[in-house]
Amino acid sequence: MAQHRPLAHLHTTPPTEADIVALAERALAAIPEPLRRHIQGVGIQVEDLADDDTIAEMEIESPYDLTGLYRGTPIGARSVMDIARPPDLIFLYRLAILLEWIETGADLAELVRTVLIHEIAHHFGFSDAEIERLERE
Repeated sequence: MAQHRPLAHLHTTPPTEADIVALAERALAAIPEPLRRHIQGVGIQVEDLADDDTIAEMEIESPYDLTGLYRGTPIGARSVMDIARPPDLIFLYRLAILLEWIETGADLAELVRTVLIHEIAHHFGFSDAEIERLERE
């Protein structure tokens, strides 16, 4: 009987930005339609790491500690009186995700899905504390 080995052991090269995008798109496709309808127009951008300004803004010591970030206006904070605003974006930080993948041995697809869902929750206006509470329940 074959022994289960974490996905990290199956790759000979690190997953690329395109690989992370494909995993994120697969995770998005699995979100129930009532929720998916509310995230239409939210872009997903994969970068290796968060830039220095973002790290400083988030008061994080290392860019490897930030796996994802939602930039935009949460749904509950929008108004018909809003002037044009930049598009909502979810950033996935590939090298930080890969480091967590290696350190935890988690399934990469599940890890990308978790980061993506966390950032989508911010799109809906949930705070980090609320998200953590929901994840515990």
